[in-house]
Amino acid sequence: MIDKIKKFFNDVIKEMKKVTWPTKAELQESTVVVIVVSILFAFFTYIIDIGLVQILKGIF
Repeated sequence: MIDKIKKFFNDVIKEMKKVTWPTKAELQESTVVVIVVSILFAFFTYIIDIGLVQILKGIF
């Protein structure tokens, strides 16, 4: 059992050495993209909500 645990952690260490981490610039760019897309999606959802409320007010 101990050998399996040691092997697991050794394998994890080997795999983590293969990971290509983003640079600071890439990370900042990705963060900006996520924030902008989130804001646009929230705005789109807000507009759709307002439209549906107006339609339902007109019906009822």
